[in-house]
Amino acid sequence: MALQIRLTRKPSSPPHQSPPPRGTPPIDLEEINFHWPPVEDFSNETPPQREERLEREREAKRINDEIDAQLEVEKSERRKRRPDIRIILLGQAESGKSTILRNFQLKYAPTAFHAEAEAWRAVIDLNLVRSVIFLLGLLEEGSAGASGSSSSGSGSNGNNVGGGAPTSPGGASGGGSGGGVGDTRPISPSGSKLKPLSRLTDDLRRLRVGLSPLRSIEQSLVRFISRDNPRQVAAGSAVLPSERAFEVSVRSGSRWKSLFRGSDNGAVSKASSQGFEDLRNARRVIEACREEIVALWNHPAVQGGLTEQCVSLEFQSGFFLDSVDRIASPGYEPSPADILKARIQTMGVEEHPLRMEMGVAAAERGQLWSIIDVGGSRALRAAWLPYFDDVNVLLFIVPVSAFNQTLTEDRTVNRLWDSFLLWKSLCVHKLLKKATFVLLLNKYDLLEAKLKSGIRFRQFVTSYKDRPNKTENVLEYLKEKFSAIYQQDPANTQSLHVHVTCATNSNSTSIVLARIREVISTDNFRKANLL
Repeated sequence: MALQIRLTRKPSSPPHQSPPPRGTPPIDLEEINFHWPPVEDFSNETPPQREERLEREREAKRINDEIDAQLEVEKSERRKRRPDIRIILLGQAESGKSTILRNFQLKYAPTAFHAEAEAWRAVIDLNLVRSVIFLLGLLEEGSAGASGSSSSGSGSNGNNVGGGAPTSPGGASGGGSGGGVGDTRPISPSGSKLKPLSRLTDDLRRLRVGLSPLRSIEQSLVRFISRDNPRQVAAGSAVLPSERAFEVSVRSGSRWKSLFRGSDNGAVSKASSQGFEDLRNARRVIEACREEIVALWNHPAVQGGLTEQCVSLEFQSGFFLDSVDRIASPGYEPSPADILKARIQTMGVEEHPLRMEMGVAAAERGQLWSIIDVGGSRALRAAWLPYFDDVNVLLFIVPVSAFNQTLTEDRTVNRLWDSFLLWKSLCVHKLLKKATFVLLLNKYDLLEAKLKSGIRFRQFVTSYKDRPNKTENVLEYLKEKFSAIYQQDPANTQSLHVHVTCATNSNSTSIVLARIREVISTDNFRKANLL
């Protein structure tokens, strides 16, 4: 029987089994009815929803047009410097693609990796500051009686166990009504405002006041990192619906890392000099707020409020609240583990040259690999196609922990379901028939944490039925289903390579990367008729 996947809503739940959280449809992996691209039904949308959708489509077209123009320039450059190996990293947003890229750099080009540590420190600072601002939203007074819901355009990360994004502090929020003072309360997975704590103690009020300077620090960090993205800079902390709580987005072609190395001739512009001074001020404020940040995160009332509303920030990318004592200390230098955990959103497509330094055979040393990192949100996937030419290896990253989450851009679509749809479309793509497919089942550590916390996998994947709610069983099930989809197309004659990864763990990921390199070497020998 052919494998089928169809997004369905579970009609009912047994009395002993609680239904999935609202807004996360379950999926049945035994029933296939693939339609690609998926057909969307807009018959029931209201006029405001229609206008919002059209605005998103106009913005997506504008971005795509900019990307197309840039692709032509980059295509011309690629012809001039053809790499020895081309690897493309594909998968939905926040699947771990950029983290896998950093692992490649750490293992095979460590000199270049460590040279970027200062740039990543600014991103880590921003991740930390935004997480604190998220918590401060729980301490807002005078908003407990506000409406518990927001428009469909309000920010959220679509995570049923992980909280949402802070709205604008001191300004109108991205999806709110104009004219009023901005609502800084955090946003729940369903898009509704999380309730502030019902009662604030004097110590919580003192923490709120003491940490308020971090709001301006956030804006300084965003200005510096996103100077190539005017929309991000203008938005400040009015986080757009597509953004997660702790991240900042950079456009493809952005030179934000090079800002920390100065310009090509060694000079630093006046604007950059002011930016560096802002970064130094930000570090001083973060260091001064260290004890208050620790106290806020560990406060029983804050932890209780998060637990009561099913918000687990530790499951989020860019989470550093458990390392404040170290990160907010004077003289802090990011460790490789910190850099791998840092969260920055890729907008568009970027091709990263990787000159092999170590971890390879002598004959491979000095080889130029090209690793293509892509933006994974739906609006950015059209830009992938021009990069499929001459790809040696396709690495598809699946965030296995996202089985109980929905897409940020469409809260009716389960993220695991979206990964299956995307995988199916790639497995039958004619331009990729010569590429070696590698499937990475990523974030198994978060999957394990969720299952151990009592979340039932079968509530969200109904076809899993009565199998054990254990990590190894779930991973084996997913491996079986993804492999079956790949094998459906008779044109896929090459072996599929499947690995389980935790991209933030450099030791275990290093082993996986070594196996991928061996696959690449073997394929090269085979194509050269040496095997």
